[in-house]
Amino acid sequence: MSRRLAQGFTGADRSGEGAPVEAVVALGANLGDRAATLAAALDELARLPLVDGVRAAEPMESVAVKPEGPDADAPAYLNTVALVTTRLAPTVLLAYLHAIEDRHGRVRTERWGDRTLDLDLIAYGDARSDTETLTLPHPRAAERDFVLRPWLSVDPDAVLPGAGRVAELLARLETGS
Repeated sequence: MSRRLAQGFTGADRSGEGAPVEAVVALGANLGDRAATLAAALDELARLPLVDGVRAAEPMESVAVKPEGPDADAPAYLNTVALVTTRLAPTVLLAYLHAIEDRHGRVRTERWGDRTLDLDLIAYGDARSDTETLTLPHPRAAERDFVLRPWLSVDPDAVLPGAGRVAELLARLETGS
């Protein structure tokens, strides 16, 4: 990992040596054949080098979220979360996620715009990072039902580093407290 990318990162450098880490990847699509795109992306994740396993939740549909809030007029998203057991460094995993998005026609013209595929690295073990290219854990994960609900379904004991147990975060979202 380059010094520039490593700056602001706390946690072990998982660049292929040592014990695997469980990374949490959120997947979403609201354009095209959403289900086929998510299935293909999960298959690509499983075939990455230094990835030892992928467990994914059943996809759920959610309303599109724009910078100004939920947008019921935009195409609905199909979302899921995958737990990826990997020995890739988090920055390398993120680069692979971006490459998968690109192969599926992801265009980055509008912040939070409609997309064929969105892959977000939500957490990487208990690592913390605050760099220009990588923020861990994902800064808005605790506010996203479409991340927390599927994550909880594949890991009932899940914890979002720095925020708490996923079950409690989801309960707070549901009650508005």
